[in-house]
Amino acid sequence: MDERQEQAAPADEQYAPATGESKAWLEMIAEAERKFRPYQETCDAIDKLYADLKKLAGDSRDREFQMFWANIQVLAPAIYSRPPVPVVVPRFKDGNPTYRVASELLERAAVTAFDLDDINSTMLLARDDLAVTGRGCLWVRYESDDDGERICIEHVDRKDFLSEPARKWKETGWSARRSWLGPAEMKGRFEKTSGDAYLDAAPFVRRPDAERGGATLQPKAPVWELWSKTESKVVWVTEGVEVTLDEGEPHLKLDGFFPCPRPAYATVQRGSLIPVPDVLFYKDQLEEINQCTRRIHALAEAIKFRVFYPAGGEIGSAVEAALNDADDGSVAIPVANWAAMGTGGGDKIIVLPLEKVAQTIQGLLELRRAMIDDVYQIVGLSDIMRGSTDPNETKGAQQLKAQFGSVRIRDKQAELVRVARDAARIGAEIMAENFKAATLLDMSQMDIPTDRAIADQVKGIETKAQEIAAQIERAKVSPQMAAVAQQNPQAVEQLQQQAQQQIQAGAQQVAKLKATPTIEQVTRLLRDQRMRPFVLDIETDSTIQPDEQAEKAARSEFVTALGGLLAQFGPVVMQYPALMGMVGEVIKFALAPFRAGRELEGKIAEAIDQMASQASAAKPNPDAEKAKADAERQRADQEMKAQELQAKMQMEARRLDADMQMKAADAQRAQQESDAKLAQIGAQMQRDDQKGAMEMRKLELEIAARQQDMVMRQEMAREDAALRRQSAAAAAETTKTITE
Repeated sequence: MDERQEQAAPADEQYAPATGESKAWLEMIAEAERKFRPYQETCDAIDKLYADLKKLAGDSRDREFQMFWANIQVLAPAIYSRPPVPVVVPRFKDGNPTYRVASELLERAAVTAFDLDDINSTMLLARDDLAVTGRGCLWVRYESDDDGERICIEHVDRKDFLSEPARKWKETGWSARRSWLGPAEMKGRFEKTSGDAYLDAAPFVRRPDAERGGATLQPKAPVWELWSKTESKVVWVTEGVEVTLDEGEPHLKLDGFFPCPRPAYATVQRGSLIPVPDVLFYKDQLEEINQCTRRIHALAEAIKFRVFYPAGGEIGSAVEAALNDADDGSVAIPVANWAAMGTGGGDKIIVLPLEKVAQTIQGLLELRRAMIDDVYQIVGLSDIMRGSTDPNETKGAQQLKAQFGSVRIRDKQAELVRVARDAARIGAEIMAENFKAATLLDMSQMDIPTDRAIADQVKGIETKAQEIAAQIERAKVSPQMAAVAQQNPQAVEQLQQQAQQQIQAGAQQVAKLKATPTIEQVTRLLRDQRMRPFVLDIETDSTIQPDEQAEKAARSEFVTALGGLLAQFGPVVMQYPALMGMVGEVIKFALAPFRAGRELEGKIAEAIDQMASQASAAKPNPDAEKAKADAERQRADQEMKAQELQAKMQMEARRLDADMQMKAADAQRAQQESDAKLAQIGAQMQRDDQKGAMEMRKLELEIAARQQDMVMRQEMAREDAALRRQSAAAAAETTKTITE
């Protein structure tokens, strides 16, 4: 086993293209072109059959019945008629806010990208390719420059798209598209990666589809952009250059690797990806119809009024003159040997018999009508879809025809819907992994907070809560608050409860803010290539123009069904709230067949979840409600009392200030009286020199004692006033803080 693997290794390596060389890649492309050459040549003929201006404008052309063109004009609008709109929703309805915001952001950005890129024009080109040649191709590109970032969804011409010949798309190892670049474009794109190698490209020529009006006069070189899944690389090659113009790992990390959706196919050859255009299945009928049309035209040209008359003589001249005056053409044919006409000489004029020709034309018209019906049977275009119907048919028969025609083209409709969806997924994947957060916000016009903004708000709320808690702790050990509590304990308790409620409200705000999705969280989810497909579902709405009457009837039926369900289950849920979960699932099940739209379906599911959460709460108890009302009333009374207490404390503080001022004035007056008395005693002592030293000493001691007593009284008055003022201010500040 090991020897076989070692022997096989060199053989495997020789099949791998050498790095930097273009030969192997160009050989792969040439082999694929050879495989698809019959298809391309057939499509060239089909394009001329569909609309060849030179042939249709020619005067000498054969008469044809433009059945193929008419069929395409009916089929094309039936399989695609309105642009797709991207829809991004969470895959599971579990209420995760990050998933919801991420899906809304990506959906808005995708809708904007589709509008800016004119997705409708691109889809119309793919639709026409699918209807005419049996295959429609799209390609998604990512561009980033000084003007910003964008995705480009482009239509690829059938000759400019190639894929590895395989049995099915999943087995395709590589796909490629061809671009036509001029010398300046080649230099700007590949000079940095391969130098002047682009100058060796095959002579710049006009594109091979010049006869179809698809080329300009400027010569350009074909450059193939090839995405190899097996080699996990992207290369750019062109004929005449031995090296790759550019080569490297894929610049886009896509889930399906290729930057293109699987092409929209009509019919493919069994066991391959080679398309088979639908017109080939009724090509014989078209040829027979055209042949029949040419015969009808030839016979119609032969239907002209002709008569025969004997030449010469007065009668012949008169007949010819009369007939020629009545018509601008020569309808009278003179016959010299009148007897050879078999008239026996009795008839003077013989009219050319046209009944057989008219009968033949009528038969050809009937035959052509039958052939046209055969084509309609093959293609599946019913009378209703073509706008032609029999007034004698019943409504049921007409509905059956319309339904049958719709079934026959449903595969093509589904293919275009699938291509639009895949293009939306590739575009959304590119935006999710490569676009800057600022670009996504600009495209979506959403205001999503950042981690820093949430952190700043949380910090502010937590800081305020900490300040309130600190004030409560200081109030517990404050003597002034203790004095207030002794006078009105209920008011203090009410203030503390209000403070605790503010702290709890702040905690709830913090929890809500922390649960708010931020742009960083959303971006991380969008960048996660492993998780994103599991949590986000990317789709597009219908690209088919709806039947107005059927749409009205369906919507009316949906509204009726929803209203009936709500009316039927509403009383049950009110009586038994625990059944809301089951009732919600029943409503979802009953509404599932209605195509109400993904957005409305999400709203219905969200409404049911909200109803379930509300119903899960217990029904209100009258006694509990009364107790709650009493508590509210008591709390209001306590708040009023607290306000009255605050006003009373403020008045007490003002009274204490007034008392302190009065006591200070009394102390000052007493000091003045003492000074005056001391002065009198001093004067008396000066007048009375006879008193002894002992009496003088006694007097001085008495005066000193009085002064000390007076100072102590003043100091005690000041301390008492300051203490009262501080207590009143602290109580007022605490009340104000808690009330706020």
